[in-house]
Amino acid sequence: MDKAEKKKILTALTIPGLLLAIMWIIRITESLFHINLGFLGVHPLHADGIPGIFLYPFIHGSFSHIMANSLPFLILGTALFYFYNKIAFKVLVSIWILSGIWVWFGGRESYHIGASGVVYGLSSFLFVSGIIRKNTSLAALSLIVAFLYGGLVWGIFPEFFPKENISWEGHLGGLVSGIIFSFYYRKEGPQPKKYSWDFEQDDDKDDDDDNDDAYWKRPNTSTTYKV
Repeated sequence: MDKAEKKKILTALTIPGLLLAIMWIIRITESLFHINLGFLGVHPLHADGIPGIFLYPFIHGSFSHIMANSLPFLILGTALFYFYNKIAFKVLVSIWILSGIWVWFGGRESYHIGASGVVYGLSSFLFVSGIIRKNTSLAALSLIVAFLYGGLVWGIFPEFFPKENISWEGHLGGLVSGIIFSFYYRKEGPQPKKYSWDFEQDDDKDDDDDNDDAYWKRPNTSTTYKV
């Protein structure tokens, strides 16, 4: 791996790593000082829950909760910034906020916290976007995401954990948000690659256009025909 590639990977790690570090600092602080910041989550249809639209991914209910979200968030976030570096920040913020708004309007009466909604959004964005862009590298990434995190889809069905305090609304909101923005940003970022035969076809088309003016297709003005 050359220096340029290492630099690109480290750059892609920066923002997801920084956000994850903030999540852990908050969780450790809660534990050390015996405080609960759950009130900073999304509280559906309540004014005190509006800040949670922006803050909910930073708050986790336990160390097992944050550990379950940490590796997927770091891997998917890094993949986003590596493959979609020009639009990655816009995509992340868009998914983050829209999934929070979804929960605020449609969530159950409780405080919804945790980064899993964003994880679902990143997963669905990378999967769908890689397919619709018709780019071989991104399509391969889609298959990897499907293999590693395809099981996440079950998290949007409440019947699988009726007695657990899991925000399936957050999961669903993130999943839908990722799909929406994969189409919204489809013309930005990496595009389908052009191969040599594509250029040859373009050249052939140009040649055909030039032949429209060939001498054998021009009208013969030297002869006059009587009617």
